[in-house]
Amino acid sequence: MNAEMNGDHHETEYNRQKLHQENVPESIIDYVYKVVVIGDSAVGKTQILSRFTKNEFCFDSKSTIGVEFQTRTVTIKGKVIKAQIWDTAGQERYRAVTSAYYRGALGAMLVYDITKRQSFDHVARWVEELRAHADNSIVIILIGNKADLVDLRAVPTEDAVEFAEDQGLFFSETSALNGDNVDSAFFRLLEEIYSVASKKGLECVGGKSNGGDATLKGSKIDVLSGNDLEISEMKKLSTCSCGF
Repeated sequence: MNAEMNGDHHETEYNRQKLHQENVPESIIDYVYKVVVIGDSAVGKTQILSRFTKNEFCFDSKSTIGVEFQTRTVTIKGKVIKAQIWDTAGQERYRAVTSAYYRGALGAMLVYDITKRQSFDHVARWVEELRAHADNSIVIILIGNKADLVDLRAVPTEDAVEFAEDQGLFFSETSALNGDNVDSAFFRLLEEIYSVASKKGLECVGGKSNGGDATLKGSKIDVLSGNDLEISEMKKLSTCSCGF
């Protein structure tokens, strides 16, 4: 667990320079994956996304209104993949609006705040809603955010691990504030999406039905080296409203 929580999130100078590149030619992109980031309001969903796409943390933040999206283009197993990441509002009044955005999503990052037990207690409801609206082969990773607030922890890691294993989810704890495990969580999610998509492609080629069970078993996420990170891109539809 120590390795998971204290992964090296420092990027090379090359990657920092690439982080703000906005004009990635569409011709070099092999796949576009839609990912949704969900969870209660104020758990840090937009902060995690901002850290992943811009390597920034917005201290003066407001709750997300409706839905926003950002993108980052990376390489996974030699393929150039553009992650289109939708940041959904956690407030109840937006649930009916944002549920439509689950359709077509290949991956989901379900975020709770380790300092707010209620946000973790609501995770089961979010999983139920996600599975009601998304494809049954969607890859889900459970994220306990604000792991830097050790003294304020209200959700034991063991509780989250047990839930993730029971529900067949991947799991990690992150800190959007200092960047711990944010990149590795997104890369793990994208790698698993690629694996599921590749498996479905092979089944189609082999003439088999692709309606089989592609659900992945839960697993604690390993820290990735970050060597696959080559190209980054960010697009934002509105001003910073970081849902923290």
